[in-house]
Amino acid sequence: MVQSAPKLLTVDEFITQYGDSAGCELIDGELIEMEPTGPHEQVSAFISRKLNVEIDRQDVPYFIPHRCLIKLLGTDTAFRPDVIVLDQNKLINEPSWQQEPVITLGNSIKLIAEVVSTNWQNDYARKVEDYALLGVTEYLDC
Repeated sequence: MVQSAPKLLTVDEFITQYGDSAGCELIDGELIEMEPTGPHEQVSAFISRKLNVEIDRQDVPYFIPHRCLIKLLGTDTAFRPDVIVLDQNKLINEPSWQQEPVITLGNSIKLIAEVVSTNWQNDYARKVEDYALLGVTEYLDC
C-alpha cells in the first residue's frame, strides 16, 4: 500500500482554516494536532494565574491572551504557546494584530511558557531555537 504525503499548508492557509482552533499548530507546513492532558491544562492555568497577579502587582502594560499564534516569518510555521505574555504597547507594530491574534515580532513578547507533555520534542528542541531566533528573551519549558 502506498501512502501519499500529507498536504502541506502555508502559514496563511493555516491561519485562515485553523486560526480559531486551539487544538493545532503548524510546523514546516505540517498540521500538528495538540492533545493536552488534564494536568497539562492545570499547569498552564496555574502559570497564567500567577503571572496575572504579578502583572497587576507591577502595574505593567502586559496581558495574557487566551488564543494567540506566533507566526514565524519566512517559514510555514505558526506556534500556539500554552502561555504568552504580550506587551500591549508594542502591538501597534504587529501587522495583523487588529484583524487577528497573530504575533510576528519577538519584541511584542515578554514571556512564553510551554508546558511539556505529549509533544516534548517540539517544546524542548524546535521551539527553543525558533523562539530565540525570533528574539523572545524569556522562554520556559516546564
